[in-house]
Amino acid sequence: MSMDLNDYTIIKEGEAEILMHAKNEVFFNKTQVNNRDMSIAVLRTFISKRKQEHEALLSKRNKNNGSSSDVEDKPNDCNINIEKSNEQGLEEKPNEDPCTASEEQVKIEGKARGKLKPPRVLEALSASGLRALRYAREVEGIGQVVALDNDKGAVEACQRNIKFNGSVACSKVESHLADARVYMLTHPKEFDVVRDLLFYSKATLYAHLNLHVCSTAAQVFGLVDLDPYGSPSVFLDSAVQSVVDGGMLMCTATDMAVLCGGNGEVCYSKYGSYPLRGKYCHEMALRILLACIESHANRYKRYIVPVLSVQMDFYVRVFVRVYTSASAMKNTPLKLSYVYQCIGCDSFHLQPIGRTVSKNTSVRYLPGFAPVVPQECSDCGKKFNMGGPIWSAPIHDQDWVTSILADVKSMKNCYPAYERISAVLTTISEELPDVPLFLSLHNLCATLKCTSPSAVIFRSAVINAGYQISGTHVNPLGLKSDAPMDVIWDIMRCWVKNHPVKAQPADQPGSVILAKEPVLQANFARAVASLSKAQAKKVARFLPNPERHWGPKLRAGRQITSKHISLLGEEAVNGCLNDQDSEREAKRQKIEKSNDAIAES
Repeated sequence: MSMDLNDYTIIKEGEAEILMHAKNEVFFNKTQVNNRDMSIAVLRTFISKRKQEHEALLSKRNKNNGSSSDVEDKPNDCNINIEKSNEQGLEEKPNEDPCTASEEQVKIEGKARGKLKPPRVLEALSASGLRALRYAREVEGIGQVVALDNDKGAVEACQRNIKFNGSVACSKVESHLADARVYMLTHPKEFDVVRDLLFYSKATLYAHLNLHVCSTAAQVFGLVDLDPYGSPSVFLDSAVQSVVDGGMLMCTATDMAVLCGGNGEVCYSKYGSYPLRGKYCHEMALRILLACIESHANRYKRYIVPVLSVQMDFYVRVFVRVYTSASAMKNTPLKLSYVYQCIGCDSFHLQPIGRTVSKNTSVRYLPGFAPVVPQECSDCGKKFNMGGPIWSAPIHDQDWVTSILADVKSMKNCYPAYERISAVLTTISEELPDVPLFLSLHNLCATLKCTSPSAVIFRSAVINAGYQISGTHVNPLGLKSDAPMDVIWDIMRCWVKNHPVKAQPADQPGSVILAKEPVLQANFARAVASLSKAQAKKVARFLPNPERHWGPKLRAGRQITSKHISLLGEEAVNGCLNDQDSEREAKRQKIEKSNDAIAES
């Protein structure tokens, strides 16, 4: 099919090039270059880690290679979870759930012997196909990339762009017109064939492998990428089923107004959590999304392990590995918490949903102790709002973050958005991993109506009190600390004693807080660790947007009007409006000529 390149604009990002029509027919937003670069960096690390896990498996098998009948010596093209209790053999247990036999597992992905197959990637909502093309052309060791879209025009554009990018793209990327939910739901049994057979007899297992492995291995998706326009909630149920065991799910949510508390009831209906409008709302959005993915995974005896969770620009993006284990799934209530936020002083407290009690070798799972707060705030006397549940376990794997950051720095020329993603990863690498949400120093001072101490002075006081503190990638003014709120307020009381404030009405939250004498006497002497390594080296961590109107764009197919100036800019909108006027005038003249011709005849 011939096409006139004059009707298209060639857009180059990384090693991929796409053809974009002048009209807003297929969605494309150059702002998402940060998202695509971060995804490529994570994908490269995923392939590297996957290879390391495979080599560790081979090494372990070789050490224990005492019997040729050991199940580990059999080839296997699918991803397997092998329970430690069954490493020496598989016994037939027809009446037992195959996922409930053991507490500990060895997570294994790929072949148990021989060459590890490249992971297949499913991009569920491909639009122009730019992301899929960059994966195929820039990530070494990647397998087939399947790009889906349920819009015919988008699929045509994607196929056009695949051909435009040459033989490498044509051999690795395939585009299909399909509903992503239906496509993912039609494959789960194929992906999990070996997992479902783990506790069958050896003969039955090998028979099934011989029959099915060759036909299903080509369909295995080691990685599923969800990047919808808006909420991903409708895709999560099918997505968590389609990822192979130990595979990765990458998920973006751009409906930040909903996730950050603008419409709490809508957030609850989509994600099953109620958001709070605190300064930490963007991190809470990340944790709500993680809790939602975990909830969907649990329905299929699966659970997630976050490796990286990022809030950038106007969206949140999470990277999680998906595993299968009914026993490990029992730990989910330990990873979730409700949040109580004071309406007066914005103090927040977490209420874990579950707890465990250990006795000898047994572990009991019980409801969490409640309440963690009284009816009224112990600091200012006001009531609490309750939100959640949110993911309260770590949202990053620091080992992964270190590896991703090292890879990005070693290949800086390969990332168009290198400066931005390296700054974000640097900040994440210095975050406290096990502290949910964060404080805002400016918010604390606004409550007390006092002048603000510098971040270094406040950090020093927390460190000198025996607690940890760090920044957060979500907010340049945010501070994560494991210090309880009463210690934080004691530090602020001591600060106000040295920096007095004007008298305020007695019923104000700040007045109630300052009326109490501090139990802790704060030490504001500068601590050695008050600056992070990046801060000490003056490494940029929060960069300005590279240009104006760097944010979300219109859905594909929507007509651009004057009300879109805030999104696109006045110049761009006026240009589009002029083009539309010209098209309408040309169409009008064509109709008039046609009518005149009819009248003359």
